[in-house]
Amino acid sequence: MVLTLTGASGFIGKALAERLLAAGHRVQPFSLRQSQAAPACDAAILLAGEPVAQRWTAAAKQRIRQSRVEGTRRFIAELSRLPAPPRVFICSSAVGIYGSRGDDVLTEASPPGTGFLAEVCLEWERAAEEARAFNMRVIELRTGVVLGRGGGALQRMLPAFRLGVGGRLGSGRQWMPWIHLADLLDLIEFALREDGVSGPLNATAPNPETNRELTAALASALHRPAFLPVPAFALRAVFGEMASVLLDSQRALPRAALDAGFRFRHPDLAPALRDLLG
Repeated sequence: MVLTLTGASGFIGKALAERLLAAGHRVQPFSLRQSQAAPACDAAILLAGEPVAQRWTAAAKQRIRQSRVEGTRRFIAELSRLPAPPRVFICSSAVGIYGSRGDDVLTEASPPGTGFLAEVCLEWERAAEEARAFNMRVIELRTGVVLGRGGGALQRMLPAFRLGVGGRLGSGRQWMPWIHLADLLDLIEFALREDGVSGPLNATAPNPETNRELTAALASALHRPAFLPVPAFALRAVFGEMASVLLDSQRALPRAALDAGFRFRHPDLAPALRDLLG
């Protein structure tokens, strides 16, 4: 299979490109920032976008929204000009589409929530759906916290926890849907080959944990204490509105993936962390 991939230099994109190449596929990196025509391909994967993990000034919000919504439309427009558009279009999204929902169990059938990130994700997915007009099968990956070696959330958390000064964020009661990087890559490969997979797909492990449980499991895996919580007001003082990404609660389950027959290698957090940190 020939795949066109945006965001190939990022944490997830790099790992995905390596996985696909090892499986015998041809991967064509593509940049939305350059004026170039999209190459012919069997499938297209959109991972690129302005980082969400920054203070949400008015300018940053505009960049985040534009890179995802308009960037998606631009990419689809390029793909639509090909003599034969790809059969599959996978677009990254996020569990942030659900907003903050307390202990509610969230599946792909749950309605969107409120807030800036929820609004962006909703517009993003609507833009991705426009690819169906060109006979592409569309999948929106609603990704949770991706845990993997060498990047992402785990790399940012490890220094403090290795020093024994890690702890929960805010109350710690907020649900933090997570996924092992290997499972995320498996899920993308699964979505590429399974014709029956279409629409939103929660890219989260089947056993979500609260922030309190996640930080305790990480500290335990490192044989360190986790007794220094970070108050919600301190997070808001440092990150402003973006602190909602750390404090919002999304008890998201991968119902669509499980119903389609996908099986997780790492469904439980403690063994997943031991795999990554052992």
